[in-house]
Amino acid sequence: MKALVVDDEELARRKVLNLLAEVEEIEVLGECSNGKSAIAQINKLKPELVFLDISMKDMSGFEVLQKLNVNPKPVVVFVTAYDNYATKAFDVDAFDFLLKPFRDERFFKTIKKVLNISNNEVQENFEKRLQTLFEVYSKDRKTSKIPLKLPVRQGNKTVLLTPDEISYICASGYYAEIYTENSKYLLRESLNNLEEFFKDHAFFRIHRSAIINLNHIKEIVHSDFSEVDVKMKDNKLLRISKSNKKELFDKLGI
Repeated sequence: MKALVVDDEELARRKVLNLLAEVEEIEVLGECSNGKSAIAQINKLKPELVFLDISMKDMSGFEVLQKLNVNPKPVVVFVTAYDNYATKAFDVDAFDFLLKPFRDERFFKTIKKVLNISNNEVQENFEKRLQTLFEVYSKDRKTSKIPLKLPVRQGNKTVLLTPDEISYICASGYYAEIYTENSKYLLRESLNNLEEFFKDHAFFRIHRSAIINLNHIKEIVHSDFSEVDVKMKDNKLLRISKSNKKELFDKLGI
């Protein structure tokens, strides 16, 4: 089975590629870092299996699949950092999902499932299941009444953080440091994905390495060198990049 790996995070692609290297029945054709290149490569290479990130910078994984012009259709394994929408829709034989961060054994369970899918089954159900999944995804993003929560693994438990309790998020290598009023959490996730995750809430990216909750700003601090910082409620100072200053001030009515 020939496979393609699509994810806008290099670390996530590396993990899937390393695990696939242990599966003799699967040959990796390549990797893509965005939706546009994924569409081109899937149409060109015609992989039988695609590991597809749901939330990418340029488009969603569902939008990638809707724009494909290829036959036969591939088996699709969605990869996502969030399960805040109806993941139960993925509980079908021709589609599966991996929730980041996933364990190796969960990955190989998915591989076993994929290798047992018949080609006829994939072709007969691809369009129907894709449309159902896309409708669930779109409806949930627009109208879900379930409060948004960010799952953060902490040892043997998962903390569910609501947007209101998060003050700011800072990049730290491959991790994001998430600050609340009394705690700091470490999450293996990019600021780009977290910015997308919180885009419908009062968050703003003031710098390439920092996202803030506008409701947790205490002061705007002007320096003597035309530089500007935000002081958060915990008195943490965070630099505002010059390119983002005007938009932030507009949001704050300054």
